[in-house]
Amino acid sequence: MRGESPVVERQVGIAHPEVDLFHVEHLLDDDERNKLHSIREILSREIRPAVGEFWDREEFPFHLLPVLARAGLGNLVLSGHSRLFIGLVYAEVARADISLSALVGIHNELILGLVHELSSDQQKDRWLEKLKNFEAVGCFALTEPEHGSDIAGGLETTAQRDGDEWVITGAKRWIGAGTFADFAIVWARDAADGQAKAFLVETDRPGFTATKIERKMGLRIMQNADIRLNGVRIPGENLMPGGEGFDAANVKLRDSRAWVGWQGVGAQMAAFEIARDYALERKQFDRPLAKFQLVQDALSRMMAGLSTSMALMVRLVQLQEDGGFQMVHAALAKATTTSSAREAVSVARGLMGGNGVLRDYEISKVFNDVEILYTYEGTYEINSLIVGRAITGQSAFV
Repeated sequence: MRGESPVVERQVGIAHPEVDLFHVEHLLDDDERNKLHSIREILSREIRPAVGEFWDREEFPFHLLPVLARAGLGNLVLSGHSRLFIGLVYAEVARADISLSALVGIHNELILGLVHELSSDQQKDRWLEKLKNFEAVGCFALTEPEHGSDIAGGLETTAQRDGDEWVITGAKRWIGAGTFADFAIVWARDAADGQAKAFLVETDRPGFTATKIERKMGLRIMQNADIRLNGVRIPGENLMPGGEGFDAANVKLRDSRAWVGWQGVGAQMAAFEIARDYALERKQFDRPLAKFQLVQDALSRMMAGLSTSMALMVRLVQLQEDGGFQMVHAALAKATTTSSAREAVSVARGLMGGNGVLRDYEISKVFNDVEILYTYEGTYEINSLIVGRAITGQSAFV
């Protein structure tokens, strides 16, 4: 559960702006660009230096939640800011730490957004303001132990109406923040009509248990949980009125793949920055690594992947704002930026030699976290099949 830890002091310089080689941030207006710079500085000074030891121990740094709130990261999707600003903020959080960027993305896209869009006025009154300030944290409970990519047809968790209450029974797996969330948005199949529906389930209700999934190779700060719902009783009004049927879940899954695309951009920012700075500082044969042709080629390839990924995400944002955004766009963006990030961290780790395997040099942490990005919110292969279906008209899922 939540606790307190002192801030770890370690000097980390303000992130260099050169990672944005094509000046994407200049597409923002002055106010949003200044706000982005302010958030970048907070993340660089207060978040990035503090997270390493928590990653080592697989612990969540609860004392950093107020820092995230102060930066406005608890209320991005309802802030009125442009989609491009929100996306660039997601990238900046991933640049500082991928685990916390997962929390920020889930919190905004899957929790705050769903409560705002699908819940009743009573549910909004109870949770929205607390969520905006990280005074409350929710979790999105959809994936099950035996059903990931096939969850739409395989949903086994059930909801049984019993008088004025619902009785929820089932299991969920890989639920981010599940060990300390105040409530879970649980997707369950109504036993009466067979429809998937969303329910707000407070985590302190009898029969609700969450167990931390231990020994992950990456995203170690994010507390993923196995959740058991053993006849959990909730009031009838805990049904989310806009969450009847799986269409609502599909919309949010589409949106969540988009922010994972921005995580892929942020991970490449981090990998490039760490490798570039190391190459400038590290000397071999009496000259900086950055003067060697092979090193410059590696850095140039990393910048090419980053710039291509960012351009793809800028176009995706335009589709989001114009109303033309579809699942195929989200799937291709997520698959592309995370596979590019996977290549970037591999190149960066190799460039740094033996030091690249030490968490003190940061890249090993980013390397392992990117493996999780590559897998969650739809594996690379599943997203490729979504794209394949769209461009051929033929489904290869079964």
